[in-house]
Amino acid sequence: MDTHDSKATQLTRAQAYELSEDVPTNRSTQPTIGDVINARLGRRDMMRGALAVSAMAAIGGAATMGTSRHAYAQAGSSFDFEELTAGVDADHHVASGYTANVLIRWGDPVVPGAPDFDPAAQTADAQELQFGYNNDYLGYLPLPAGGNSADHGLLVVNHEYTNEELMFPGLGRQDRDAEFAGMTAELVGVEMAAHGLSVVEVTRDDSGNWTYNPASTYNRRISPRSTEITLSGPVAGNPRVQTSADPSGTTVIGTINNCAGGLTPWGTVLTAEENFHGYFMGEAAEDSPEFRNHERYGVPGGWYAWGRYEDRFDVGREPNEPNRFGWMVEVNPYDPNSTPIKRTAMGRAKHEGAGLVVNGDGHVVAYMGDDQRFDYIYKFVSNGTFDPSAGTDNGALLDDGTLYVARFNEDGTVDWLPLVFGQGPLTEANGFTSQADVLIETRIAADLLGATPMDRPEDIDVHPTNGRIYAMLTNNTRRDANDLNAANPRPENAGGHIIEIVERDSDYTATQSDWSILVLAGDPGAPEVGAMWNDATTENGWFIAPDNCAIDGQGRLWVTTDGNNYEASGRTDGVWSMETDGDLRGTGKLFYRVPVGAEMCGPMFTPDDTSLFVAVQHPADGGDEWPGFGRTSVYEDPSTRWPDFDDNMPPRPSVVVITRDGGGPIASS
Repeated sequence: MDTHDSKATQLTRAQAYELSEDVPTNRSTQPTIGDVINARLGRRDMMRGALAVSAMAAIGGAATMGTSRHAYAQAGSSFDFEELTAGVDADHHVASGYTANVLIRWGDPVVPGAPDFDPAAQTADAQELQFGYNNDYLGYLPLPAGGNSADHGLLVVNHEYTNEELMFPGLGRQDRDAEFAGMTAELVGVEMAAHGLSVVEVTRDDSGNWTYNPASTYNRRISPRSTEITLSGPVAGNPRVQTSADPSGTTVIGTINNCAGGLTPWGTVLTAEENFHGYFMGEAAEDSPEFRNHERYGVPGGWYAWGRYEDRFDVGREPNEPNRFGWMVEVNPYDPNSTPIKRTAMGRAKHEGAGLVVNGDGHVVAYMGDDQRFDYIYKFVSNGTFDPSAGTDNGALLDDGTLYVARFNEDGTVDWLPLVFGQGPLTEANGFTSQADVLIETRIAADLLGATPMDRPEDIDVHPTNGRIYAMLTNNTRRDANDLNAANPRPENAGGHIIEIVERDSDYTATQSDWSILVLAGDPGAPEVGAMWNDATTENGWFIAPDNCAIDGQGRLWVTTDGNNYEASGRTDGVWSMETDGDLRGTGKLFYRVPVGAEMCGPMFTPDDTSLFVAVQHPADGGDEWPGFGRTSVYEDPSTRWPDFDDNMPPRPSVVVITRDGGGPIASS
C-alpha cells in the first residue's frame, strides 16, 4: 500500500501498517552499488565482527547457513536458559523455568476513579482513565526517583495505534475507502483516548509477584484528545507550526502513534511519534507551501476518520497541523502534573525510538531510526553537557545541539553528516530559510546530503560501556537488485537485519564510526532468503523482522520482532537473545513468544535483570493466514481471546512481566 493510499480492505491493521512503510517520495538518489556485493571477507570473519560491507554474498544465497544446524552450543554462551520451541497458538509461552504473567491490559483502570472496563459500552471519557490500546515501548523508572529499586517503580507505556475491528462490536474489518463505514464521533473519541501513554506505579512483593496500583497518585494518561504538550527548540513559534487553534505555534494537543522510546540520564522518558501521517485526512493543494513537505512524509495517510470530526486532522483545513507531529516527546513520569515537551532540535521523522548515552565529555547523544523503507539513521549531539545536579533541567540539552544523518560507506565506515542550515545544500536555493525549516523537513535535508537509504531502521540501543550501537532494520521488500548498498545488501529483504555501529574509543560525538552486520535475518534453511546466522543457531533460534531491542545490565543484547507470520516464518513474534561476541556471535535463541496475530514490543529489564517487562500488541490481528485458525479476525470471532479467554471479552493488548522461577537474574547462572 502506498503511503498515499488509504485502502486497507481485508488486510489486518498490522499488515496495512507494515505496507504503509512504502518507498518515500523524492528520497535520496545515493548511487546504488549492487555489483559491489562480492565477498571480500570470509563469513566467519564477519560473524566475529569484521567490517561487513561487501561480504554479503547472501545476494545469491552463498552466505546462508546450511539446512543441517548444530544443537545450540551451551559452552561459552552468555545466556543460560532452555530454548523455547517456535510455533503458533492462541496463548503466549516462555522458556522453561520462567513465568510470564499479565500485569495490565487494555481497559484496566489507570487514573483513580476510572470505571470498570465494559467493551460493549465504551466511552471516550472512560477510556481516557483506562489503560490504552496497543502498548509498545515500556520504560521502567525506579521509585523513589534517583534510586535503583528493582521492586518498586513507574512503568511508562506507549499506546501506538488502534484496531477498530477488534475493539468495537459490530464494526467488522472496514474498507477504509468506504468512508469509514460504522465509525462515529463517539468511536473516534474512544480511539483518540486509547492512544498516547500510560504511567502506572508497579511493585514486586516478597513472593516475586508484580502488581500495579490503580490508586497511585503517580498514575497518568496522556492522550491526543486532551493533553497539552509544549513545542520547544528551534521550531517552537515558527509560522509553519502555527494553526488557527494555536496561533503562537507553541502548544500541541496530544501525541500520536507513539512507538518506541528511551530513558534519559536525568530520569525522564523520550517517546517517539512514528506514523503520524496516517491520522490526517483531506487533500493538500499542489500549490500549498507544505505540499513538498507533506508528500515526502506521506501526508495525508487516511488511516483514521479523525479528520471528519476534528478540523486539525484535515490538511485541507489545517495544513500546518502535521508539522506539529513526528517529534521526540519528553515526559516526566515522576510529576503527573508536568507538561510533556516536543524536542524539535532532534528532528522530525517517523521516529521509532531513541538510544541515549552521556559521552565521556558530558555531551548527551541520542541515536534514532526513521521507520520507513529507504529512510535514515540519525544521531543528535547536545551542545551543552550533562549536570547530574540539575535534574530534569537537563532536558534543555535536547533543545540545543547538532542533528546528524548516517552515510554507511562500503569500506565499513559511517560518516555522520550534519543537518545545519546554511551548510552544503541546506540553503535557500533548496527551499530552506532557517534551521526550523531543516528540522521540519528533516527527511528532505537528509536526502540532499546523500544519506544511506536503509531497510526500515527501527529501534536503536546503546551499549553502556563498550561504544557499540545496535540498530534494528526490520525489512524492505521494495528494494530491488539494482538498488542495493553495502549496509542493505539484500533485494526483497523480507527478513531484515541488525547492524552494529562501533564508536571509536567510545566517543559517541565522533563524526566517523565503524559498522558491521551482525545477522541477516530469515530462515537459514532456505538459501533463496540469503540469511546469515552463526551455525550454532537452532531451528528455533532464527527470526525475521527485528524491531525493538534492549541491552540488559550484563551488556547482553535482546531482540523482539514484528512481522513473523505463517507465510514468512511459520512462527509468531517473540523475544530472542542474541550473542554479539566470540565464537557464538550471531547466534539467536528463543525465550518468549506471543499469541497468534500479536506483535512483540518492549522490552525493558529492571535494574537487577530479575524481571523483564514486555508488551504484547494487537493479539488476534489476523488468523486467516494461519493454518488451524482460518478466519478473518474481528471482535465477535477473534483468532484468540488472549489474555482473558473469556467469551465476553475481546483480545486485549497487555503488558507482561517475566520472572525466573525461584528468583534471580534472567538467563544467568
